[in-house]
Amino acid sequence: MAPVSPLTKTARQAQIAGILTQTRVRSQEDLAERLAERGVRVTQATLSRDLDELGAVRLRGPDGALVYALPDEPGGPGSRPGGLPGGLPGGLSTLFSGQDGAAAPLATQAGTRVGDSSAADRDPSGRLARIAAEFLLSAEASANLVVLRTPAGAAQFLASSVDHAAWSSILGTVAGDDTVLVITREPDGGSDVARALLRIAERRN
Repeated sequence: MAPVSPLTKTARQAQIAGILTQTRVRSQEDLAERLAERGVRVTQATLSRDLDELGAVRLRGPDGALVYALPDEPGGPGSRPGGLPGGLPGGLSTLFSGQDGAAAPLATQAGTRVGDSSAADRDPSGRLARIAAEFLLSAEASANLVVLRTPAGAAQFLASSVDHAAWSSILGTVAGDDTVLVITREPDGGSDVARALLRIAERRN
């Protein structure tokens, strides 16, 4: 199973960031075409808003042409996770900040803090759906393993929400910084779990 991104705002912005870091994009029309080639179709208004939230700026290239670029430095909050095709939205640094420079989630799209004890958080399934919609960038399965990609610093939150949802098909999870490994009970159960996680992430958007 190739990496599949849910149709969420976070995943869409990851695709945009990947395009901007890998190719020279001179206009929003050019960017929209490149997204369409990846199966992501957006309106002009949505694309403008995404670029603004990502902090994209237009810089003059060596040939004198203006191209879009992202401001964040590699390795910092919001930097692209290792091995994620398409990269990570640099603007996700707005979700992560810490007084000592460490990545710490501040807010979700719904305007609530990840650590809040909201009604959704008290319901493990609702918490998983909310966090997956916010932080799941892609899911890739092989046999009984599923690799989930998240923004930098968010993997443990996603892994914890999967654990607390207590799916009978999942043995457990292992979380790094921007990657979650999910182990399923069935030898070939990875694909089903990956598809299920993608579905619940998309349902919240």
